Amino acid sequence: MSRDAAPSGTKSTPPGGLSESKGCPVVLTVAGFDPSSGAGVAADLKVFWNHGLYGVSAITALTVQSTQGVGGGEPVSRRLLRQTLDCLADDLPLAGIKIGMLGSAEIVSELASFLGRGGVDRSHIVLDPVLRSSSGTELLSQEGVGRLRDDLLPQVGWVTPNLDELAALTGEGGVTREKVPSLACRLAAMAPGLNVVLTGGHLDPPDDFLLTAAGQTHWFPGRRVHTTSTHGTGCAFSSALLCRLVLGDAPADAVAEAKAWVTHALETAVPIGKGRGPVLT
Repeated sequence: MSRDAAPSGTKSTPPGGLSESKGCPVVLTVAGFDPSSGAGVAADLKVFWNHGLYGVSAITALTVQSTQGVGGGEPVSRRLLRQTLDCLADDLPLAGIKIGMLGSAEIVSELASFLGRGGVDRSHIVLDPVLRSSSGTELLSQEGVGRLRDDLLPQVGWVTPNLDELAALTGEGGVTREKVPSLACRLAAMAPGLNVVLTGGHLDPPDDFLLTAAGQTHWFPGRRVHTTSTHGTGCAFSSALLCRLVLGDAPADAVAEAKAWVTHALETAVPIGKGRGPVLT
């Protein structure tokens, strides 16, 4: 997708804007590496670039995957992640952080420790709780999920689960549209000050739901885009959300803009590969 490809009505940054200005915001993605560039840090960096922000990355895991699914992976060492995060934070003023696949309980704890040392406003930290791949491969152990709930959620300002992730984080099975508001409240109660966005790709229609830290609720109507280029949709949404927050949008506006941007990306994606191609090409 070209950098200036944006849905009508959205406030995307034009080419030659922030990324070429002296005060360009720098945003960090902490996520896994997808060699097919459909998800993880590669996808996040594309989103940042499309919004005129400068992206840097700290890789949490190396995966073996393509458009046909995930074949395996290994998390990086806790020590390597710590060195990477400290190196970047020492050099660059980070305006925001997007968190994706973490891969191990040790990595969750290391990242929570880093965030606990401060430096980035909590309201500009977005967690996409990647627990399983779309093909069903487990990407974080139960111990890791527990540490994510207990140690990481209190350090972030936003969490963007899909239906399955909302169920796993709240311990509730069979999440339906009717249960979404109450389960979002249950998740928000685990970390006061947390904004919860339920991404509704598994709902019909695919509406998203926002519970703000102030207790306001919003439904965002969606429409199904018929395409095979859906790999990395969750990564793209959470990264776009971070971009909109860094660029100054209010919570509900940021969610609306991110949803519109991803919908446009789905509509214009070029098919790649033999399976589910990337939403961002």
